[in-house]
Amino acid sequence: MPVPELFPNELRPALPPLRSQEGICDPVVYVRFFTSSGVIWYVTEGSPDDDDFVFFGLVVGPDEEWGEFSLSELTDWARSGVPIERDEHFTPERLSHVMSRKG
Repeated sequence: MPVPELFPNELRPALPPLRSQEGICDPVVYVRFFTSSGVIWYVTEGSPDDDDFVFFGLVVGPDEEWGEFSLSELTDWARSGVPIERDEHFTPERLSHVMSRKG
């Protein structure tokens, strides 16, 4: 089953590079990925890495955790039957605003 392109090349220049928001208490979230099971990835930064793309952001599922994750990891999940989507209507805004609407 083909997997839709989660993060097209034309969106990549709008995402600040890794560590560019480091130390900012209320970083800007630029991309939101989600699953129907309720896991959400709030992307604050990202950079190309060899043949992949590495993101940094807040992952919200059973727990909330900041960390790095890659486009290939998300794509592998999607290929294994866990549908992952990018919120095409999401507009960049501060994490505090995003989280105040969560739930």
